[in-house]
Parts: sequence; C-alpha cells; structure tokens
Amino acid sequence: MAKRTDKIKLGAFLHATGGHVAGWRHPDAQADAGTNIAHQVELARTAERGLFDLIFFADSNATWESGVEADRRTAWFALFEPLTLLSALAMATQRIGLVATMTTTYNEPYHVARLFASLDHISNGRAGWNLVTSSNFAEAFNYSRSAHVPHEDRYERAREFAAIVLGLWDSWDDDAFVRDKASGVYFDPAKGRALNHKGKHFQVRGPLNLARPPQGHPVIVQAGQSDTGRELAAETAEMIFTIQQEMPAAQAFYADVKARVVRHGRKAEHVKIMPGLVPIVGRSEAEARAKADALGALIHPSVAVAVMSQMATGGFDLSPYDIDAPIPDIPEAVGPQGHQKVLLGVARKENLTIRQLAMRMATGHGHFTVTGSPAQVADVMEEWFVSGACDGFNVKPTHLPGGLNDFVDLVVPELQRRGLFRTGYEGPTLRDNLGLPRPKRHQD
Repeated sequence: MAKRTDKIKLGAFLHATGGHVAGWRHPDAQADAGTNIAHQVELARTAERGLFDLIFFADSNATWESGVEADRRTAWFALFEPLTLLSALAMATQRIGLVATMTTTYNEPYHVARLFASLDHISNGRAGWNLVTSSNFAEAFNYSRSAHVPHEDRYERAREFAAIVLGLWDSWDDDAFVRDKASGVYFDPAKGRALNHKGKHFQVRGPLNLARPPQGHPVIVQAGQSDTGRELAAETAEMIFTIQQEMPAAQAFYADVKARVVRHGRKAEHVKIMPGLVPIVGRSEAEARAKADALGALIHPSVAVAVMSQMATGGFDLSPYDIDAPIPDIPEAVGPQGHQKVLLGVARKENLTIRQLAMRMATGHGHFTVTGSPAQVADVMEEWFVSGACDGFNVKPTHLPGGLNDFVDLVVPELQRRGLFRTGYEGPTLRDNLGLPRPKRHQD
C-alpha cells in the first residue's frame, strides 16, 4: 500500500454505555455509565493511555422518544451535560483533546463562546466544539416551541451562529490581559473590541468577558452529511465526523468536502475527516465473532427499530410495519437528512428488510462496523486511510470499558507497529496533536 506522511487520527466516541444499543447489558459494562464520574475518568485516562487525539461526547437537549416499549429498554436517558463532564475530565487528564456537542438550534452564541473558551482555559488548550444543528425534534418542546425548526432554517442560523462565536473568541489580543500589579493595570482596553453583530437571527454586542482561549479558537468539529451540512463544514470545520458504510462512498465524501474546503480559500490538510468506526476486536477472528454474536443476542427488536426510526428515517415510525418486510418509502427526514441518505441507500442496495437494517444499526447507530483480530481491524483502517477515504476514525466502542480497552490494548499497538499511529503526543494542545494551525485574531 502507498504511504502517507501523516498519521491516523483517533477520536474516542464515548456514547454513555457504548455504541452498541444493548452495550449496557454486557456482563462487564458499567450500566450507570452516563452518571458515574469515576467510570468516565477511567475511560478518559484509558483513551489518553492509547494516545487518542480526543474523547468526544454527543448530546441532546431532550429524551429520544421512541415509544414506551423501546424507551424502557434503552440507556440513552440519564447522561451528564457534556461541558460539565469535560471540565471535570480536564482535571483528570493532561494531553487528550476534549470535544463535546452543543447545538446552534437551541442555544445562544455568547453562551456557547464563553463555555468553550472556559473549557479551553481549564484544559490548557484541549477544547473542541462539535457544531451541530439539532436532529432530535423533541428538543423544540423544551425551548418554548411547538415544532422543530426546519432543516434549511437550522443551517442558516448555524452559519450566523458560528461566525459570532468565532468573533467573540477574537474579542481580545493574546496579550490584552497584562495583570501588572506594579502599575495597577489589569488589561489594555486598546487590545480588545466589541463585536457589534447585527444579523437576521442574532444581535450580539460583545466583547467576551474572558481572555482569548489558549488555542486562539477551540477546534471546530462538524458532522453534516447533507449538501447544506457539507458546505457549512467546508466553511467552518477543522474536523468532520461522518457516517460512512462503504469505502467508495467514503472516498467520494472525502474528495467532495476537501474540494469545498479549498474553494473556501482554506487548506485541505487543515480539515480532518474522521468517519465513525465500531470495532469488535478479539485476539482471533473467532473470538471477535463470538463477541459480536453475544452482543447481538442482547438486542431487543423494538429497540433496534426505534434506533433505525430515529437515525435512518428522521423520526418516521417504522414500528407498525412488518419487521421482516422491505423498508417502505420514507418521506424526507425532519432530522439528519445526510444520515438518512447514507443508511437507506445501503438498505436499498442490499435489499435489506426492516429487521436486517435495524439490527445492523443497533450495533453502532449506523456507523461502519469491523469485526476481527487486531490485524484484521488494522487492515481495514489502513486501507481506508491510505486510499483517501479518511484522515482517521472516530472510534465508537460497543460497550464500556471493555470495548475501549480491547482497542487500546490490541489495535493501537498493531497500528504503531505499522507506523500508522503516533507513539507519543506531538504537543500539549489539541491543535498540536491534530496538526492544525493556531488561528490569528481577526480584527475589523
């Protein structure tokens, strides 16, 4: 295989009790993981021991409503608020990046700018913001709305939102806060500015009441799959999480987004594309298959269909349909349209029934799953990496802590042996380790 001069980037996607919908039922899983801080500290330190670039927490400001039978069998309710959690984990780690989701649909730019700037200071430059529009329609009901914001409106708001946050992070020069006891000067007003933004969705004066973040800007992460989402990512993102099921589609996504990045006047290498990966690893292929089968036996069909209804159909309820029938025609998603296109495209291509797609999605919420020995998992990762399908992977262990331990102890050494992954962190900040430049302050 051809060689790249860079190394694979790795994120640890720590989805409460694991990426597998029944991961919480695994005999070795921490069933109360979503609200167990000691467990979360253990996971963060394990990922740092494995030299991961970052840990990542998704989030939603509402419960996922899937019907009583499905809801009572899932572990997606009791979860820490991620910025609070990451602030605690910053004190328990030293080098690993700390990335969390915060929606632009039901938040205010000043609030988000201050939260992530604070996390960047607390962690000495390891914060990242996963900039998303809300895919959970139920969030609207917690924010004084009777219906979810339409897709295009969400992205229009997100674009303005992101510009404001970046502007607020640039409120001050890096040396504005002199804190000179002898002269009695705490800061230099000439080295700051008010944003004075007035747009369609927001009016924000500024400045931010916090010194410029250590990284200049916390790293911007985005996860848009649709055409609108890709364009927003090309404008603003420095890392992109994506759902891809097949390498040719991943290569096409990679080439498309990198070309968009260049059209926006940015360097392609300053945006890292990282598809989700669900690894089921054993010391042999047979052991890995046995692990996968054991997890599969724990999935309740109603839960699998509920996950599919949320992720692949944007909330279209498939529970009334025959689970062993072909997937019916689905209207355009209110939620994540890109996910719908990818997942339903695979289902149509392979003629999958509702049950077959639902069970596949239950393994990793639609992310690409690889089952095998350390060498087999590394083979797939290497092929995708050197073939222009990705810059790394957002690794989503099936259950925790076991799935993460398996990857760190078995796959990471194999990647290092092949020269594909670091043997030590490049620097103290998330930007250092991702190979991203520190942005200069933009001044009007």
